[in-house]
Amino acid sequence: MSYFEIHEPHRELTVTAQSVVEITDSASEVTLLSGRNWEDAVAAVASGSLPEHLEATQFVVGSPLAAPGDRYRAYALESFPEGRPLLECIESLCARIHADFRYKPGSTSVATPLAQVFRRRCGVCQDFAHLGIACLRSVGLPARYVSGYLETRPAPGRPKLTGVDGSHAWFSVLVPGAGWLDVDPTNDQFVNDRYVVTAYGRDYKDVPPLGGVIYTEGKTEELRVAVDVVPID
Repeated sequence: MSYFEIHEPHRELTVTAQSVVEITDSASEVTLLSGRNWEDAVAAVASGSLPEHLEATQFVVGSPLAAPGDRYRAYALESFPEGRPLLECIESLCARIHADFRYKPGSTSVATPLAQVFRRRCGVCQDFAHLGIACLRSVGLPARYVSGYLETRPAPGRPKLTGVDGSHAWFSVLVPGAGWLDVDPTNDQFVNDRYVVTAYGRDYKDVPPLGGVIYTEGKTEELRVAVDVVPID
């Protein structure tokens, strides 16, 4: 468990970052999940007998920005061959999204359909999270959208810049009997203690990082938000 401060103009908020399933960057060290194949996990979800079933149900069906579909199932199944351990499948899917899709700021907006992202093979962290969710739901696994922040680390010898830690997004998949496992396809890694979770939902529309209405008579006014994530010793 790690503690971070999130700094915004005229506001300071201290939050606690924690994961339901605590893991490291190395998936090989996760022994709890290594033996179960993905088909068994899907069957456990479909049985409705899981303690998490009521919560998980809303995350296995479609949502506006991350609906399952044949194209996403076909893409996912390249990482989900018969009998493969679930953790290996998730790790493979994350790595393939990272390799196949180019991170390009400004290439999409919150209104860009996932089908367009899939066709153009580029987007931002929200798009990659939605793609991972759609793929997992298409094979029968509950997946949710996670909004939060990521502590960035400067290059050796360079100071950490203030305000460089913008909002981030990744996805979380339910591992029956173990809990929710958070995965970041933008950076091709499992979530660790550098991440701060602010909210989770079915997709971006459930948990936008900023919401509200600005009332002003100025024609050139715009909202600017800077965020810095700093470990507290």
